[in-house]
Amino acid sequence: MTLDHVRSLSGGINQTGVRAYNERLLMSVLQRNGALPGSDLARRTGLSPQTASVILRKLEQDGLLSKGVPVKGKVGKPTVPYSLNPDGMFSIGLKVGRRSADLLVLDMMGQVRHQLRETYDYPLPSNVFAFLNDGYARLREMMSDNMRARLCGVGIAAPFELWSWHELLGAPAEQFAAWKDVDFVEETTRITNLRAHMVNDATAACRAEHVFGIGREYRDYLYFFVGAFVGGGVVLDHAVFEGNQRNAGALGTLPVADLDGQPAHLIDLASIRTLELRLIHHGHDPRQLWQQPQDWAHLEHYVAPWLAQAADALATASVAACAVLDFEAIVIDGAMPPAVRARLVEMTESAMAIKDMRGLIRPATAEGQIGANARGIGAATGPILSQLMLDRSAVLFDHG
Repeated sequence: MTLDHVRSLSGGINQTGVRAYNERLLMSVLQRNGALPGSDLARRTGLSPQTASVILRKLEQDGLLSKGVPVKGKVGKPTVPYSLNPDGMFSIGLKVGRRSADLLVLDMMGQVRHQLRETYDYPLPSNVFAFLNDGYARLREMMSDNMRARLCGVGIAAPFELWSWHELLGAPAEQFAAWKDVDFVEETTRITNLRAHMVNDATAACRAEHVFGIGREYRDYLYFFVGAFVGGGVVLDHAVFEGNQRNAGALGTLPVADLDGQPAHLIDLASIRTLELRLIHHGHDPRQLWQQPQDWAHLEHYVAPWLAQAADALATASVAACAVLDFEAIVIDGAMPPAVRARLVEMTESAMAIKDMRGLIRPATAEGQIGANARGIGAATGPILSQLMLDRSAVLFDHG
């Protein structure tokens, strides 16, 4: 992706007493655009050069920014670009999925420094929190003293109301009911002694794409994440929109139809769980879909019809969503091999091309860039955003 397509942020203010906002604004512009000299940052934000210079020096002293090599121009003094210091702050991301849990350390540039994974048939409180307890201790041993000192919090990405997923997962209802009595944030804080933030797993994936992926190119878009169960997110006016109950983008419930015209829901047709059931029906072990590194080439006989069905369902859901909000783009990512994801995006775009969109403006169709790790990265992004960046929806992370 070229930075020429990154949309701009709003301007800053020069009044006394609002430097915290202006610090976040400068950090956000650098995060979105990469290294920039102080003069460019002042121009982009509307801050005076003096105000920008003072703030940049303070952020550099705090270890959050780094100075680059002076760049000579045609006239005047060389300009010195500033950039985010990857080691300026770190956070922990915990993703609790239907088939696996991930625990990772993220830096300010969105790079995963360390990661651990646990697989299971289905998530239960006992195995998830045992993994968190042991995994966090192991991660701290891997981290340097500076990383441990600059940890700012833990982000948790998990499906809402986990106890209600037992039927779809084929899990015993009485064991899953234990989730009703679990305070995820409280237990995570107790184990890590860090402030914890929780977000829906698909919304977390959307946040990762928005902050570190192709989402920076668009102002308003619909995001699909095709995991064990399909979900998604909504971005409006450069911000991840979480909704009244923090459950916006619960796209799996959208009514669609299968290729025979029979009514269904998106979750029934575009989830990897549907592909799992195909494999089980034909006597194959579905766990091979989640083995790392992922390679589905030998499963093409089952993958091809699943892709055709999933793409048509995603196209139908996209048209319905565009009738409600005028989305600029549809972004599709998922926990699948990149080659399979590329095919899914291409097939969804082709399916949309033959849908009836009278009265609507056809959105662009784009492939997500983060991949299977999007939920864990998005979870870890929350604490960093809430402390350092401008993100109007980041305040929702303070509910924990």
